[in-house]
Amino acid sequence: MVKNAFVYLFIVIVVASCASMGTGSNADKRQAILEMKEDVLSKLFKLKPDTRPQLASAAGYATFSNANINLLLVSAGTGYGVVRNKRTGHFTYMNMAEGGIGLGIGAKDYRIVMVFHTENALDHFVNNGWTFGGNADAAAKAANRGASIEGEAYYGDVSVYTFTESGLALQATIKGTKFWKDDELN
Repeated sequence: MVKNAFVYLFIVIVVASCASMGTGSNADKRQAILEMKEDVLSKLFKLKPDTRPQLASAAGYATFSNANINLLLVSAGTGYGVVRNKRTGHFTYMNMAEGGIGLGIGAKDYRIVMVFHTENALDHFVNNGWTFGGNADAAAKAANRGASIEGEAYYGDVSVYTFTESGLALQATIKGTKFWKDDELN
């Protein structure tokens, strides 16, 4: 039992380091996150051109970069991102962590885009930031080679799009994800 706890702790540390913003000033970190945001939105618009008008009419949106590892029955991941309130133009920098149970094996680096269709949905996410859900996917991708199954979901006033940057994973999990404001970057 103790041995398993150390293995899972090691996995979480490895995943955390994969999704870390690394070193640099807070201004450098914010700039890197905004560059990630632009890259993610560019890829989303290329994969799903119909999302461009959806974002144009939305109250706001979020983009996240996440690294995830699944080892047999346990899944863990961590990442970072930014939420943009389109009415005010304000950016809120956030972190994320996820954990789950289910069958699977692998590691992947993936992106999330959330489109908030109402101010209430946007405010609720920024101030509460918790989601819970299931996940099933397959990915075998490195750079521009390979393939992955892209996902999208609709939760009331929020549309969520995910796509894999790289990784090799086959998993079906039930997981919880916590998003929270980054005190250092805001």
